[in-house]
Amino acid sequence: MLTRDLEEFAAFARRCAPDFGPACAKAAFLVAPEGFALAEQSASDNAYMDLSVAVDPARALAQHRALQAALSTSLPTICFPGDPAAPDGLFPNNVFATAPGRLLVGRMRHAVRQREAERHDIRGFFAGVVGYREVDLRGGPGVCELTGSIVIDRARGLGFAGLGERCDDAGLAAAHAALGLRATLAFDLAAGEYHTNVVMSVLAGKALAIAPSGFADPAVPAAIAALYAPHVVTLSAAQKAAFAGNCLALDPARVWISAAGASALTGAQRDTLAAAGFSLAPVELDEIEKAGGSLRCCVAEIY
Repeated sequence: MLTRDLEEFAAFARRCAPDFGPACAKAAFLVAPEGFALAEQSASDNAYMDLSVAVDPARALAQHRALQAALSTSLPTICFPGDPAAPDGLFPNNVFATAPGRLLVGRMRHAVRQREAERHDIRGFFAGVVGYREVDLRGGPGVCELTGSIVIDRARGLGFAGLGERCDDAGLAAAHAALGLRATLAFDLAAGEYHTNVVMSVLAGKALAIAPSGFADPAVPAAIAALYAPHVVTLSAAQKAAFAGNCLALDPARVWISAAGASALTGAQRDTLAAAGFSLAPVELDEIEKAGGSLRCCVAEIY
């Protein structure tokens, strides 16, 4: 099912048992921010970027290494070298996504990001080492930046897809089919939002962080939140801007989040996550966040 109908989706989703697959990934991969810089093309539709700020490539690389070390306490985490000609390459989850036995290669909007899909080392790793079949969506219609555009409840096989300049109906239909999801809810993001994973995160299938201001229709976040109540962290616009929604559960007990995102949360919100069985695992990423993405954007999960 791929639908915009909130009632239809909610009725179907409530019947879905958490038996679609593992709620958390078995491994993850990162791409190092070699020659860290801000991509002018990406800034054209990413309001979280400010091309006027100075960046420190060495500091970004150090933070990224610390991120890999931290995530490795949850699950095996490998890192591919970066490419200075692809400054957004440190956010691989937009270009690559996995489902059991499959590697998806997404169709990106900007040329500066399309070159990332040519990475023969990443694609060769999955084909020759992991033994995954490649599903290349670039030859099809539309645009869809994979798990940047689609937030997935892996336990139930549900997708939540925000449409905008980086994900359209045709691209979403292709990605939904390639992922093999049971159902995907499509909706419009608010003006100025570029990726769904900045405005919401489903955490190991048992909790939700969501920023209603990131949605064009307030009925959409309300309907999504109802599916995960009472373990729902409702984020303000300011918390969203601090990347509190760009978080990720790589195991059933921890929410990985940037230090800025964690600092933005209130005590009551932390209590909500604790009631769902989560502790916070913050990582300092303020240099990387200058590029308009945060922790979840850096992590490509392997299922």
